[in-house]
Amino acid sequence: MTDPHLTTYDTHGRARAMILVLHGGKPRSQQLIDGRSASWRRALWLQREVADRAHAAGAGVWLLRYRHRGWNGGTDRVDDARWALDELRGRHGDVPVVLLGHSMGARVAVHAADDPSVVGVVGLAPWWSADDPVDTLAGRSLVAAHGRRDRITSFRETARYVERARGVADRAELHDMGSLGHYMLAGSRLWHDVAISSVLEVLDAHVPAQER
Repeated sequence: MTDPHLTTYDTHGRARAMILVLHGGKPRSQQLIDGRSASWRRALWLQREVADRAHAAGAGVWLLRYRHRGWNGGTDRVDDARWALDELRGRHGDVPVVLLGHSMGARVAVHAADDPSVVGVVGLAPWWSADDPVDTLAGRSLVAAHGRRDRITSFRETARYVERARGVADRAELHDMGSLGHYMLAGSRLWHDVAISSVLEVLDAHVPAQER
């Protein structure tokens, strides 16, 4: 597979909002992604687990599979996300979108958050650093969730990023996931609950009730 791919869980009838799930990856890798990818499969599990509550709120849930596994400087992965947002608009129009990213997916999300459809980012065990922008979050919401036993990405870096974002975003919050780690296997039910609850809070803050 050489093109990005979308797995779509749409609502019955017209979607009032959309969630775009962005999976994790590696700092550098040109490996093509297929259905055997552990990061993509973890995000697929997340997509399935949040779909019922999302649909009850009138939101569809799409999952992007990138072309390549690596961040590789970011340009190509952000282009993949922008492609997915264009595809989403082509299907559903100008509905509000929340980007729900795990690990590298949360990094992709904050780089693509300046898309006009995006109203917020929810990052799970995010890979953020001082090199990542916060200006893309102007007028939007940011919610992060991170465990203190994460040995892949840094709780402290996430806290620093959220603090920077508070000067720009409408709202920036960090959920301390305590002793949980990176891959969202232990405590999976809690991760899924925090994910969809945070997404719905973002939509509540940005979408008038009569439009939901």
